[in-house]
Amino acid sequence: MAIEKIMGSETEIGITARDASSFDPVGNSIFLINALPAAQPSRALWDYAGENPLLDARGFEASGERERPSQQDNRAINKVLANGGRLYVDGAHPEYSTPEVSNARDLVLFEKAGERLFDRCREAANATLPPHQQLFLYKNNSDGKGNSYGYHENYLVSRRLGFDRLVEGLTPFLVSRIIFCGAGKVGSENGAEACDYQLSQRADFFETLIGLDTMAKRPIINTRDEPHADEEKYRRLHVIVGDSNMSELATYLKVGTTAIVLALVEDGCIRKDLALEDPVRAIKEISHDTTCRRKVRLKRGKEFSAIELQREYLELALEYYATAEASPQVSDLLERWQGVLERLSEEPMALHRELDWVIKRELIGTYMAKKGIGFDDQRISMLDLQYHDIRRDRGLYYALCRQELVERVATDAMIEEATTTPPQTTRAKIRADFVRFANERNKSYDVGWSYLKLNDRYQRTILCKDPFKSSDPRVDEMIGSA
Repeated sequence: MAIEKIMGSETEIGITARDASSFDPVGNSIFLINALPAAQPSRALWDYAGENPLLDARGFEASGERERPSQQDNRAINKVLANGGRLYVDGAHPEYSTPEVSNARDLVLFEKAGERLFDRCREAANATLPPHQQLFLYKNNSDGKGNSYGYHENYLVSRRLGFDRLVEGLTPFLVSRIIFCGAGKVGSENGAEACDYQLSQRADFFETLIGLDTMAKRPIINTRDEPHADEEKYRRLHVIVGDSNMSELATYLKVGTTAIVLALVEDGCIRKDLALEDPVRAIKEISHDTTCRRKVRLKRGKEFSAIELQREYLELALEYYATAEASPQVSDLLERWQGVLERLSEEPMALHRELDWVIKRELIGTYMAKKGIGFDDQRISMLDLQYHDIRRDRGLYYALCRQELVERVATDAMIEEATTTPPQTTRAKIRADFVRFANERNKSYDVGWSYLKLNDRYQRTILCKDPFKSSDPRVDEMIGSA
């Protein structure tokens, strides 16, 4: 029986300044996260001991250097959050990792909470900067100059599941799901075929099917093997092929349907041969077709559209849950998945309240008609960018939210609570309780996804390798005895 899906996301944020001529992305990213209001004291260190991005799920360790920043740099580039998540600097971008959650709706809440935390950092940072150095933040995946930055999903899966089975069962789904979770993009990049508009911001940047890299020669299936849990029982599937969504519903469907399909793969229920002849070519062809009708070739010679591929997975899921117990949220996801596919098959633009790529295309179409311009006008590229502006008083997506023109799956109050309160059903609550305790007493401590250490005379260390546990008597005793 498939295990429950603990999940989380990592979002790299686009950062720039009003005057970008001499902009330093690394320095400004560090400045940004250190402007976080009510951030924890600088006595916290992020624990890198449990992180090894060179471990490959295919059974080997790649050559290269493991990141080990100095204590000073560690404190500068990492902020452990009250909600159990993490703000940090990854390369040239500020990044937010949600805490571990146990369902898709919570993932939406905590991912949106990250947007709010970043915006507070921006406000605090800009209060100290002159006008020409004011910072702007975008939840997107491309700077329009050939550079792509990531949005990564993480799912807990059983170690018993062979990686080859995972690749075989999941690839056609990941390639075709962009029809409902693409963020939309003006133009093409990375040498891809020219187009005016496409479904996905990331599709053009994938160059191989399987690999360990995330920044060069990007693979559709990433093989990083850092479980951040009991490595004998679990692996963490690191999905790098998705877009950063503004739409709550698109995020909900993206992670919710992926979790469902992973359950089917784990239980051996992908009984149809949906293997694609060329997944790298297929994801670009699907992304460049806003009708969602273009067919891609399977290895066995047949051709399917992305909608048809998704319907194959949906039928398998409905069959699976006809005999397995489905939670109310899984039932809701199945219903929404089915409804979205039906509407995409009839008229994709009818989903202008639900899906990012459609919402944005509708905005662009209306603006072009009003101004009498085409996709090659610089104002259209700027509109594309402004859709992803995380400022709730200026971003185009949030303007639509204020006018109630987009579907929501969370309330503002729920998202606000998620900025300071951890999920109550996962290990993140233990981490948040520990961090709150250590900060209140001005203690020096190390913290990671599965590691807690209080740097007092007892040097107490607690390993938390079970992501399903939301309490730990060792942490409770530590807090109670203070």
